Amino acid sequence: MGKERLTLLPRVARQAAAACAVLLVFLLGLPAWATTSSLDSTYAIDPLSGTALEGYDPVSYFIEPTPLAGRPEFEYYWAGVPWYFATAANRDVFIRSPEAYVPVFGGYATMSLARGYLSNGNPRIYTVLAGRLFLFYSSGNKEAFLLSPRSAYQKAQENWSTLGIDIGP
Repeated sequence: MGKERLTLLPRVARQAAAACAVLLVFLLGLPAWATTSSLDSTYAIDPLSGTALEGYDPVSYFIEPTPLAGRPEFEYYWAGVPWYFATAANRDVFIRSPEAYVPVFGGYATMSLARGYLSNGNPRIYTVLAGRLFLFYSSGNKEAFLLSPRSAYQKAQENWSTLGIDIGP
């Protein structure tokens, strides 16, 4: 199924496809990035909802004290993934410049990448540094990153490029 057909699927069908991909990972031992590639996406998606950032509003990370949950009525489909927004205004800001708001490394955990493996970042464990959103698998990984962010970022970037995924951090 091509990317253009995937955008026409109802949300429930996308959620079912994401859940099937997770099941394949469990049964076949495929790496996490293979599941998102099979869904025409290089962004980490929530296996239950099929959305980026587990449905959190990416713009809210930059303008609110804590990220806000997005709402399905403010969905915008970008880069093969549905993104939710808390308001229509946030959605419209994102549409004008999505690269400014998406998480670095597609939402995969920065310190996991720095250590040589791929795992989804937790959208509730994050930092905004130098105007970019970084996600982490755990609070400990976030703390380790903040001890030496430049070095960790460079190592994550090196490992990211070896994966052959076609988005830049």
